[in-house]
Amino acid sequence: MRDLRNDRMRRAGVREERLRATAGLRSSATLSSWRGLSGRRYIVGVHALDLTELLEVTDAVILAVSRDETGTAHVVESVLAGDEPSVETRSRWLDRARDRGANELHIHRLADTEARRREILADLRENADQAS
Repeated sequence: MRDLRNDRMRRAGVREERLRATAGLRSSATLSSWRGLSGRRYIVGVHALDLTELLEVTDAVILAVSRDETGTAHVVESVLAGDEPSVETRSRWLDRARDRGANELHIHRLADTEARRREILADLRENADQAS
């Protein structure tokens, strides 16, 4: 039974699963979660799609997200944030994300090593060829 459930979860793809505990919050930096291809869940902070916000992020997995008219979130760009943000590089990434329809940043900061962040980034990508 467990194998069947795990197989169904893998086939369901990468998706946002809103946290019930934060459903009533009306803050610019709320929490949500994403379910990866592996079935693992990753907690993220939801932030404005803003360069100033983006430049403050270090050692994290960043998802640029487009939320459609039904409220469903879609990852349109994803990237690792290192410990030294480059204004030029992040500005280009943000422009590309906006061009693809992103309107939110979802930031996962709980991975303590770069290797773990790379694993999470790969798990949250529907397509391995997706731009980073």
